[in-house]
Parts: sequence; C-alpha cells; structure tokens
Amino acid sequence: MSQENHHGNEEESRPNGIVRHRTSLPASMFSRNDFSIWSILRKCIGMELSKITMPVIFNEPLSFLQRLTEYMEHTYLIHQANASSDSIERMKCVAAFAVSAVASQWERTGKPFNPLLGETYELVREDLGFRLISEQVSHHPPVSAFHAEGLKKDFVFHGSIYPKLKFWGKSVEAEPKGIITLELPKYNEAYTWTNPTCCVHNLIVGQLWIEQYGNVEVLNHKTGERCCLNFKPCGLFGKELHKVEGYILDKSKKKVCSLYGKWTECMYIVDYAALEAHKKSGKGTAEKKSSKPGSREEAEEISLPEADTVEVIPGSYLLWRIAPRPVNSTEMYSFTSFAMQLNELDKDMDGLIPKTDCRLRPDIRAMENGDIDLASEEKKRLEEKQRAACKTHSKSDDELKTKWFQQGQNPHNGSQDWLFSTGYWNRNYPLLPDIY
Repeated sequence: MSQENHHGNEEESRPNGIVRHRTSLPASMFSRNDFSIWSILRKCIGMELSKITMPVIFNEPLSFLQRLTEYMEHTYLIHQANASSDSIERMKCVAAFAVSAVASQWERTGKPFNPLLGETYELVREDLGFRLISEQVSHHPPVSAFHAEGLKKDFVFHGSIYPKLKFWGKSVEAEPKGIITLELPKYNEAYTWTNPTCCVHNLIVGQLWIEQYGNVEVLNHKTGERCCLNFKPCGLFGKELHKVEGYILDKSKKKVCSLYGKWTECMYIVDYAALEAHKKSGKGTAEKKSSKPGSREEAEEISLPEADTVEVIPGSYLLWRIAPRPVNSTEMYSFTSFAMQLNELDKDMDGLIPKTDCRLRPDIRAMENGDIDLASEEKKRLEEKQRAACKTHSKSDDELKTKWFQQGQNPHNGSQDWLFSTGYWNRNYPLLPDIY
C-alpha cells in the first residue's frame, strides 16, 4: 500500500494525468463475532427499522448516499445503449444496467450509515464519463435523491429512494421504494423502473447471506417497449438463488427475446423460443416449488449451495458480467473495487466539495481508519445533533429546506419524485447547514 495522506487516502495523479484510485481501505474491518444483532433486534419484530439506533459495529464505512452511487459502476452499459440505433438493442443494455446496479450488494452484509438531513455526496469520474450529486432530502421517512449525468450530456440518470426496512425475526428485508429514471437525449427516450427487494438472512445464527427478489419492469416511455425481469426468491433447496429471468416485449406486446442469468454473476440474452424449447427439453429444470418471499422459514433453514456458474443456452450471447471482487474484499466489508474508492478524500477536494459531503463525515472516516470507539462516539454525537436541529426547526415552524432537489412530479410517469434543481456544479455553496 502506498503512503497515505492525513485522510487515509491513496488517490494520486500519475504524470500523464490519469487518476490512480486506491485499492484498499486504510484499515481492515472489525470482527463482528463478539456482537449479536439478535440482542438488539429481538424487540423490533415487525417494526420499521429506520428509527432503530444500531451499534456502529454492524455498519460499513459508507453513507447510504455513497452506496446508491454504486448504481454507476457499470455505466459502460448506458454508453452501449447510446451507441445502438435499434430500440430493442438499447432496451437490452438498459435492462442489463438495471440488474448490474444491484450487483454490488452481493455479500454486503454491513449496513451503510443513515445519511443526515442535508448530507450530500458527489462523484466525478472522467474515466467512466459521468458526474453524480446526491442529497438526503427527508429524515422521516428517510429519502435519498440522486442525479447523474454523462459528461458529454449523453444521458441523465436520476431517482429518489426510500429504503423501507422490515425485521422478520431471522431476516431483515429492505424494500427500495422510489422510481429510477434513465433519459437518453439522443433518442428522446426515457426508461423507468424500481429495484427489487433485498433481504439479509441468518441474523441469529449461521452465515449471513443476501437474496434479492421481486418483479422489475423497465419501460421505454417513447416506444412502449418493456422488459419484465423476475428476481427469483431462493426456493426450498436454494436452486433459484440469485437467478434473474425475463423477456422483452415490443410495442405490440410480442415477446422478442429472453434474458437470464444471476444478478451476482452475469446476464445473457437469447431468442425467446430458444429458451422455451430449452426448458421443455428438460435441460433447464427449474425448481418448481420455489418459496415466495413470504415463506421465510424454508429460506432460513437451507444450506447455501456453492456459487455455480450460469448454464448457457445455445444461441445466447453475453450482455453483462460482474467485475471480479478484489483479493482483499472479505477483509474490506466485501467491497468491490469501485466501492473501495467512494470515500477517497483527495487533497484537491479540500475547499472544492461542500462541507455537507459525506467524505467529511467524522464517524464514517473514523470507522474507515479503524477507530471503532471514535466512530461510535461520533455517530452518537451526530444523531443527537440532528435530533436537536429538527426539534429547533419544528418549534419555529421553519422547515429545513433541501438545497439541490425539489419535490415534484416525475415527468415520465407522473409519480412523486425529487428532481435536481441545478446550481450544484457552479461550486458556490453559501448558507449550507452545519450538520457535522
């Protein structure tokens, strides 16, 4: 590891101007073996968890705003969509992007820090061709809004997420309420979808593991074409674990092709008839008794199968494959290489990013640096400071105003959304709240 600066950061610029991002965190994660999640959660069965204060040991050193930014890891799929003149080909790329956006959650059992009201995060990646700004726009319920755009003005990707958490006894379920929108100005197209439900199992005993389930529909509002994806629940014997299957419907609602794979590995595309023939031939023996998300008992008791590769159906071609995790990932909260870079604080950022950026948040920084006691103290202090600020504002009827997003209607489907109100990238940040 190269020498760290005072922020525990390794980002350097090479002589040719290419930014070299860090490949490790300043300190390895702490063992959670001596701590019981059950001791905290047993009083909370059936409750909404956003109001429960969890010990910092169960966190990972990222804010939920940074975790949302991981949607952007596979931005090349948006660039691929832009490069295709055929709308069905674009839909294939957008559908793969929708799956890839949740792939980083695999084995990520640490909880991101709840953002404070008014907290922001920005990321500019010239190598990937985008810049992103996000803001915590509501405290109760907790809502995070984000807005990303191509550096060549070739796409806009935005949304607002309210992660509704429910505790079911042996598992925690996160339902990411909120609409996600991708706009491709070159084709005057907009696509919308919602993310699947994520569930962390074995909170009491055994190895923690994650599944995602639910139906995701990606809609092209201009053409009427849609992609219907089913993130399968793991099933009685784990045979369906991580599987995703779906199809694309053209504007006349005809199934033109099928998608299949695993959100933890890869996605393939194949002719719809070829997939159906493969299933009928008995080669694609799917587990018929797959448990629904509601039947949690079976899912808790299964012993997880070893990760197997996706069986490739003849005539398929690859849409997307996950980037391999770095070798030190398990000691680093199971972070991807992309996640490892999100909290870098380069000295060039000092005085450039606003004081609300979560890179400057002391509890996350302390945890990243391996000081769990300081992280715990700072987390408690910040939560108390936020409560006091909210109480002051409620007494004076002076509502805390969002800085970079305004509530409004999504222009494509009419649902309530938080829309970027411009101005952030002018680098002029007066009158920001003192949240840290």
